[in-house]
Amino acid sequence: MSDIIKEIENEQLKSEVPEFSVGDTVKVHNRIVEGEKSRIQIFEGTVIKRQNGSNRETFTVRKISNGVGVEKTWPLHSPNVEKIEVVRKGKVRRAKLNYLRDRVGKAAKVKEAVK
Repeated sequence: MSDIIKEIENEQLKSEVPEFSVGDTVKVHNRIVEGEKSRIQIFEGTVIKRQNGSNRETFTVRKISNGVGVEKTWPLHSPNVEKIEVVRKGKVRRAKLNYLRDRVGKAAKVKEAVK
C-alpha cells in the first residue's frame, strides 16, 4: 500500500525547486485566481521555517507590511507557487527563526552570508 502512495506523491513533485534555506530572503510568485481571471502576486520576505519533506514540504515567509508582521505558509510543490527567487542568502544558526516575531526594525534583520 505504501508503494502506491509513494508513487502517487512522486508524480506531484516539481522538477525544478530552487535551493533556499531558512534565513534567506525570497520572492514567492503566487498565482491568485479571482473569478475566471488569474494573476501573479509577489510576496517578498525572510524564510523563517521549512517543515516536513517529500511532496508535503512547506515553507513560511515573513515580511513587515505597514508596520505589521505578515506570515504566509505555502506548500513547496503547490501548483499555485509559480516560482521562488532567492534575493539574498542569510547566515543563521537555527532551523526555525520564531524569535523574529518579537523583533522590530533593524533587530529583525538576518546577516547576509558571505560567499
